Amino acid sequence: MPKTVLALAGTSLTALALAGCASASSSAADSTTPSAPAPASSPAAASFKDGTYSALGKYVSPGGPSAVDVTLTLKKNVVSAVKVVPKAENSTAQSYESRFASGVSAQVVGRRLDELNVTKVSGSSLTSQGFDRAVEAIAARAKG
Repeated sequence: MPKTVLALAGTSLTALALAGCASASSSAADSTTPSAPAPASSPAAASFKDGTYSALGKYVSPGGPSAVDVTLTLKKNVVSAVKVVPKAENSTAQSYESRFASGVSAQVVGRRLDELNVTKVSGSSLTSQGFDRAVEAIAARAKG
């Protein structure tokens, strides 16, 4: 009986050793398999004409419809200046729009027009919807 146990144990160890070699071989083969070609470079970024552009960006606040007047100056596809004029009639919305107008410059000046995505400025998240709509209109007009 002891010889049978040893023979089975030896067979089991041999099978495990071969299984380990097989997975090591396939790993080595996988590491030498040529990789897929690199994806083509991303499409060229949009190009915009230099200049100063304005648009009205409408949005809805809890106080009702509102808007901001946005003026952007572009130089080499980059925003070099921004001005936001609040248009809200509701005093709460006016407060948020004024805070947005005073803080938006830090988020957009020096950035490419096609990379702008303002979500919240100085606690104002709804005003950014109007701002983003105005930016979309400006980008459409400034495309070169």
